[in-house]
Amino acid sequence: MNLELLTKQVTNLTRAVGTYLKNEIKNIQKEKIINKGHNDFVTYVDKNSERRLVAELTKLLPEAGFIAEENNTYKRAKNYNWVIDPLDGTTNYIHGLPVYAISVALIHRDEVVSGVVFEINQQECFYAWKKGGAYLNNHKISCTDTENLSESFFATGFPYSDFSRIDGYLEVFKELMKSTHGVRRLGSAATDLAYLACGRFDGFFEYGLHPWDVAAGELIVREAGGIVSDFKGGNNYLFGKEIIAANSYIYKGFLELMEKHF
Repeated sequence: MNLELLTKQVTNLTRAVGTYLKNEIKNIQKEKIINKGHNDFVTYVDKNSERRLVAELTKLLPEAGFIAEENNTYKRAKNYNWVIDPLDGTTNYIHGLPVYAISVALIHRDEVVSGVVFEINQQECFYAWKKGGAYLNNHKISCTDTENLSESFFATGFPYSDFSRIDGYLEVFKELMKSTHGVRRLGSAATDLAYLACGRFDGFFEYGLHPWDVAAGELIVREAGGIVSDFKGGNNYLFGKEIIAANSYIYKGFLELMEKHF
């Protein structure tokens, strides 16, 4: 399998679907928004975007199955599965806040081998394939070389439905606010990870996430020289609903901070 070619084909697809999403925002009406759970929304735009992605990705790799946010009836395959979020940042989207993205990853068994995050409003396409490096709009990218937590800039995602671990989360948040250059919450985990990979952030953490939120972004970070793990330093971040990511210099100190509170 030519992962480089396949990844670049996916970038073209996400750009096309992204155009649909951006054009359709003016037609979103409150009565067309479905509340799947507390602060968890979906629109017909998400669903249309996902259907188009599934149809075109099936053409690219017919043997692959799907793990998708808006439809759990797709069949999973033994070897290859696409992991897709047709609109990461739906809450931003329906409120007109211009931070939302499409995330598409390909998993071979339990390993992500290709990932694309298309941040729609900035027209920035981040992508990577296994052992191929990470890119933004055809330019190679890398994580920062910031060496100290005190000089680092962080991203996070606020808990929005699962508040079972909020005390530990707030303790980490408090320490980072006091001792770093700051913490930002954009509302799109895929975008957070992509921004970390290109050097806009030094670290990222969040819990309560799903595979489609992080699969593409985690590969892009790793191929950009960063480190990704769960809160204990293990590899259970894709399906384990917790993730930290950072450049290779601050990761150890960041992990120690997380372990202290979780």
